Amino acid sequence: MRKFALGAAFAASAFPVSALAECGEVSITEMNWASAQVVTAVAAFVMEQGYGCTVAVVPSDTVPAVASVAENNEPDIVTELWLNSTGDAYARMEAEGRIVRLGAVLDPGGVEGWWIPSYLAEAHPELTTIEGVMSNPELVGGRFNNCPDGWGCRVVSDNLIRAMDLPSSGIEVFNHGSGETLATSMASAYEKREPWFGYYWAPTSLLGKYDMVKVELGPVDEAIHLANGNQDAPDPKVSDFPPAAVLTSVTADFQSREPEVAEMLAKMTFATDDMNGLLAWMDENNANADEAAAHFLTTMPDVWGAWLNDDARARLANLL
Repeated sequence: MRKFALGAAFAASAFPVSALAECGEVSITEMNWASAQVVTAVAAFVMEQGYGCTVAVVPSDTVPAVASVAENNEPDIVTELWLNSTGDAYARMEAEGRIVRLGAVLDPGGVEGWWIPSYLAEAHPELTTIEGVMSNPELVGGRFNNCPDGWGCRVVSDNLIRAMDLPSSGIEVFNHGSGETLATSMASAYEKREPWFGYYWAPTSLLGKYDMVKVELGPVDEAIHLANGNQDAPDPKVSDFPPAAVLTSVTADFQSREPEVAEMLAKMTFATDDMNGLLAWMDENNANADEAAAHFLTTMPDVWGAWLNDDARARLANLL
């Protein structure tokens, strides 16, 4: 990271703000989870060194960020915005033309599902469908590792368990007491090459570190999935988990004021699998978000290079 910081300082002297594209002060959220912090670190660096912006990073979370835009028309940029967590406020502002979704910052988005280790799928391909799992409960250890109480995924998974009558197949449902024990159960099984079957999500460091295969639950039906989010659903049915839309959005004022930066942010997309890998790298190297951003920028120039205009791309190429 020291080399990276020195490189940034050199770039600042080589390309003074007056020589860069006209860009004023820009504010951007930094949500309080690792992948969002990496996104913000990358975006801030690119805006500063490629476009000459003065960037203010605003620590936030989904609901407070949307509320701040609604009340104060700031921050300018809200990134890694999980649309399924915004309620009605975001939709109202979008309909009023006050906020603009520029693009998906994660592709295909936030991923949820029921998983097995790849070594289990390779040895027993039939386990890649829920029908195969229920027909061979002993091959997955006879257990489903469920979400902790209070998580949204717990409600959905509980309804899927009811809809499938999973216990009738001989599979015990184990409700974890915390996210830590759920993660530990997967990691422990994988390290020992033992069976494991349960819920997990991405982007996460665990799915970057361990090669897991998503079990096919059936077609995605948005209406059924939405209904399964109700813990009192009277007649749950089966739908696989659809990808969750994860956006970069900006105020309409910002898009009008800084169109070139907005165009870059619209193209700023990380493959969810790539983000899993970055989070695993952070975990393995005890790294922070700035160091992960440096790792991404120095190892994946073909990815971020496609986001930038010619001038910004040349500036960052000279730096990195």
